[in-house]
Amino acid sequence: MNYYENKETITRTQTDHTVKMNNRKNLEITGVKEVDSFDNEEFLLETVMGYLIIRGQNLQLKNLDVTEGVVTIKGKIYELSYVDEQQQDKAKGFFSKLFR
Repeated sequence: MNYYENKETITRTQTDHTVKMNNRKNLEITGVKEVDSFDNEEFLLETVMGYLIIRGQNLQLKNLDVTEGVVTIKGKIYELSYVDEQQQDKAKGFFSKLFR
């Protein structure tokens, strides 16, 4: 495998974004760039499609694969919402103040 083949694989992985939920208890998300903040009730993820907020109860980070951009969350899931481009700075600012 040469350098260019490896680069194509990483680029493809980072541009794909999927959200798979099973019984509102297990959530697998691909295309995650960064986990900005999380606690047992809320996660803020930066994905290739914008910021994603996950709200629920007893949420736990089960798997984080930074190279593949995959995050697995376990717990009771109540809400998934994407933050619009205009609201991204507000959301990031709000969560950074909240978790200082």
